[in-house]
Amino acid sequence: MKKVVAGMLTAVMAFSLTACGGGDASTNDTAKEEGSSDVITVGFSQVGAESDWRTANSESMKSTFTKDNGYELIFDDAQQKQENQISAIRNFIQQDVDYIVLAPVTETGWDAVLGEAKQAGIPVIIVDRMVDVKDDSLYTAWVGSNFELEGKKAAAYLDAYMKAKNMKDMKLVNIQGTIGASAQIGRTKGLDDAVAANGWNLLDKTTGEFTQAKGQEVMQSFLKKYKKDINVVYCENDNEAFGAIDAIKAAGYEVGADKDMMVFSFDSTKEGLKKVQSGEITLNTECNPLHGPRVEAIIKQLEKKETPEKKAYVDEEMFAHDDTVKSVTVDGKEYPVTVVTDEVMGARKY
Repeated sequence: MKKVVAGMLTAVMAFSLTACGGGDASTNDTAKEEGSSDVITVGFSQVGAESDWRTANSESMKSTFTKDNGYELIFDDAQQKQENQISAIRNFIQQDVDYIVLAPVTETGWDAVLGEAKQAGIPVIIVDRMVDVKDDSLYTAWVGSNFELEGKKAAAYLDAYMKAKNMKDMKLVNIQGTIGASAQIGRTKGLDDAVAANGWNLLDKTTGEFTQAKGQEVMQSFLKKYKKDINVVYCENDNEAFGAIDAIKAAGYEVGADKDMMVFSFDSTKEGLKKVQSGEITLNTECNPLHGPRVEAIIKQLEKKETPEKKAYVDEEMFAHDDTVKSVTVDGKEYPVTVVTDEVMGARKY
């Protein structure tokens, strides 16, 4: 890619300087060797550090794109602001990186800056959330989760659980993720479709912005408004669930299956699974954050002039406190439900 061209130019410059008597020969040999380096520069714009999942996602990228592995990683934390991500991408372009990796804060608003990257000849790999652009050629590949499927699986589990427990009266609240993020759109849609199909009573939904503090704040407001009418709290990530659980307990209610309120969550971080094992979270639908190796595989394909798949979904599981529901079927496909045990916890990487 560009680094190969840079190495060739450096070699030519070194030869020219030697021919013109412009410097010591050994210095020029060193410069040539450095310019011919096979180090691949990757600029990564991360949306922020709002959750345990996001931290695991960042660590996966950092542990993959190391100097020992032949990379230079330029990492930028956007602090949940799209304008920061746009600035970071433009900085990456100015620095002439080999690849840009973007974990977008929201789906829209990327056409212009991704067009600049395309014009500069820099491949862009999208991770986690998707981008909604008019021209799909503005990005090379996307790696992430099927968020709507996650929502459908969680809703299918809730339906099966209700039937197994002979629960008739269902009243839910939905603590949504950051509005406009792919995870929020998909997980909310999965629930909304099930509410419409099953006649469930969705009392309210408000964004918890994927954070524990906001999740707790939203749950407190729900409890003041609806008190004990709530049966199920559908949180769109683990940190929101942690905040909701804190609020429920502080209000004097019990959390868990066969108790005052059930909490459903997404991500399945290690801390999230601990709460599944304890019974505080009834179901946790996995969102795999370990994108680093998958992004590296795409880069290796591109280095070989191969064409990667445009979209690649990661494999994900479902984790429950007990075996009331052993599997769910969504769109004709069966998905097993794993009961969280000490063995499961011991094998968890994040």
